[in-house]
Amino acid sequence: MCADDCCWGGDYSVAHALEQQIRDEIKASGVMRLDRYMELCLGHYYGSRDPLGQGGDFTTAPEVSQMFGEILGAWVLQSWMEMGAPERFVLLELGPGRGTLMADMLRVAKPLHDAVQVHLLEMSPVLRKKQAEALQGYDPQWHEDLKGVPDGVPMIVVANEFFDALPIRQEVQQGDGWIERTINADNADLEWNIVPSGAEKVREISPVREGFMARLAARMEDTQSVGLVIDYGHARKGFGDTLQAVKGHDYVDPLEHIGEADLTAHVDFEALAKVAAEQGVHVEPLIEQGAFLKALGIEARASYLK
Repeated sequence: MCADDCCWGGDYSVAHALEQQIRDEIKASGVMRLDRYMELCLGHYYGSRDPLGQGGDFTTAPEVSQMFGEILGAWVLQSWMEMGAPERFVLLELGPGRGTLMADMLRVAKPLHDAVQVHLLEMSPVLRKKQAEALQGYDPQWHEDLKGVPDGVPMIVVANEFFDALPIRQEVQQGDGWIERTINADNADLEWNIVPSGAEKVREISPVREGFMARLAARMEDTQSVGLVIDYGHARKGFGDTLQAVKGHDYVDPLEHIGEADLTAHVDFEALAKVAAEQGVHVEPLIEQGAFLKALGIEARASYLK
């Protein structure tokens, strides 16, 4: 179901309408930046389906095993206690999928149930329905951006595979300069304006990610909050094309299956950490996910469940 101003008649599907919108924007400006392309494609993609599981396009750790969420629930409980066990706090998950992770975390963090207010940053109506089913009894509150999250309240923020889906830009080094990699529609198919050779460096930046982190970190610093970001990425800035598209658990061309494939890119944790620190947030050293989970006792939990 969609609002009147986004429906198309005749034989056009919404995906066809999205491609036409992209072509119209390219025609008007000459090219389209990658971050704008990702914004349009992912807005349609996440707004029109449940992308998880065998019948979807990819699977995340919470959908594989309950242990992942249970261990993070122990981290949430410990963090709450270290914050002084506030009588009221916000547990905010960014991009909560089907609500599986939040449900698993809350199941093992029962001592904080009287204090917790569950808030979810989610735009997809399809996934919101799944989350409501998974979190019955917790009265979750949904938001499309950070503006609706309560001010002046301590927060514990969890972001699992959230930042990798925020749009990026790419630049290719040619000679002594850098040229932004954009998308054109001169031929029948969408095409890149530059296809890098093996000798050319590609660098990725994401004003969207950094802007979001700046806003989030400012809120956290104001309320003495804590956060955990788990994602694919690198600890130091580098070069390389990490943009990928996944459909039906296989890699596909990012310029094909428009709005019907998941688009992601590796997270530059160095850039995010710098932005958070500039807002006054203390940033712990980066640690690999496996080491983090082991430190919290996932191996002992696995032995108990056998």
